[in-house]
Amino acid sequence: MSTTKNYHWRIAGFYFFYYAFVGMFSPYWSLYLQSIGFGAIEIGILMSIQPVMRMVAPGIWGWLADHTGKRLLVVQVAASLSALFYLGVFATTSFWGLFLVLSLMSFFWSASMPLVEATTMSFLGKNTAHYGRIRSWGSIGFIVAVVGLGYAFDYIAIAWLLWAGLVCEVGILIFARQIPATSVQAHHTDHQPIRQIVLQPRVLALFGACFLMSVAHGPYYTFYSIYLVEHGYTKGVVGMLWALGVICEIGVFFLMPKLVSRFGFTRILLASFGAAVLRFLLIGWAVDVVVLLLFAQVLHALTFGSFHAASVGLVHQFFQGRHQSRGQALYGSFTYGAGGMLGGLASGPIWQHWGASALYTFSAGMALLGLFLMWWKLRNMAENRAPVA
Repeated sequence: MSTTKNYHWRIAGFYFFYYAFVGMFSPYWSLYLQSIGFGAIEIGILMSIQPVMRMVAPGIWGWLADHTGKRLLVVQVAASLSALFYLGVFATTSFWGLFLVLSLMSFFWSASMPLVEATTMSFLGKNTAHYGRIRSWGSIGFIVAVVGLGYAFDYIAIAWLLWAGLVCEVGILIFARQIPATSVQAHHTDHQPIRQIVLQPRVLALFGACFLMSVAHGPYYTFYSIYLVEHGYTKGVVGMLWALGVICEIGVFFLMPKLVSRFGFTRILLASFGAAVLRFLLIGWAVDVVVLLLFAQVLHALTFGSFHAASVGLVHQFFQGRHQSRGQALYGSFTYGAGGMLGGLASGPIWQHWGASALYTFSAGMALLGLFLMWWKLRNMAENRAPVA
C-alpha cells in the first residue's frame, strides 16, 4: 500500500519531467529552428504553437475530466499521444511539417498540467500553501535540462535537442501512470454553471492580469536565448542564466507557506507584477551589464515563482468541487495559452522591426497593465489565508 510520501514523489516525478521538457523547449528550440534556416517571424510562429494549444486544449480536456470523473485516465491518454506525435520532429525540418507535428504534440502535451495541478491541490487538501514544495521538483527538472543542455551544446550539435525532448516525453508518460487518484469533495457551488464563477469581477480581473503577465513573458521565452547569444554569451552561460532564475524560483516555492500566511495571495501577486516591470526593462536595456542581467534573473523568483504559486492558489479558492479541473484548465487557457500566444506572435515583428530593447519594453508595459488591473479589482479582496502545517 502506498503512503502519502510515496504519492508525493509520484506527483513530483511528473512535474520533474514535464518541466524538464519546458527547460529543453523554451530556451533552445528557437536556437534549433534558427540552425535549420528559419527567420524571426517563422520562429515566432512555430514557438507560438504551444501557447495556442495551451489556450485551446485545456478547456476541452478539463471538461472531459470533470464530465467523466476520470481525471487520471485523461492525463495518461494525453501523455501517451503527446509522446507518439513528438516522434514527428525526427521526420521533418520543413515549416509546415513542423507546424503540424508541434500542433499535434502540443494539443496533447498541454492537456496534462491543469489536471495534475487540480490533482495536486486535491491531494494537499487544506495545506495548499505547500503546493510549491511539490511544484519545486518541476523547477529542478527545468534546471537539469537547461544547464545540462546549455553546456552540451557548446560541444555537440543543437540537433541533439530532439533526443533530449524524447527522453522528457518518455519520463512524462511513465509518471503519468504513477500519479495517485484523488477524490473531489462536494461544494455548494457544484450546482452552478461554471460561467457564473468565471464572470465574477474578481475572477475576470485575475484571469486578465495573468493573461497580461503571460504576454509579457512571451518575448522572454521566444527570443531571450537568441538575444543573449547575439550579445556574445556562450550557450553554457545562457543555460546558467536560465537556471539562476529557476533556482531562485525554487527558493520562493519553499518559502510560500510563510509568505502566504503573512501576506496572502493577492499581495504576493501585486509584488510579482511590480518585479516583472523592472525585470523586463533591465533585460531590454542592460543586457551588457552582467550584474544587472544577473539581478534580472533573480527576479524570476517573483515574476514566475511566487506569481505562479499564488495565482494557482487563488484559482483553487475560486473554483471548488466539481469545477476544479475546468477552473485550472481555464486559467491555463487564458494565461499561459492565450497570453503566451499573443506574446510569442508579437515578438517576431517587434524584434525584426524595432529591436530587442523595444520588445522587452513592450513586456514591461504588459506587466504594468496587469499590475494596474490587479490593484483595481483585487487589492481589497478578503482572503482565507492558507494554513501552514
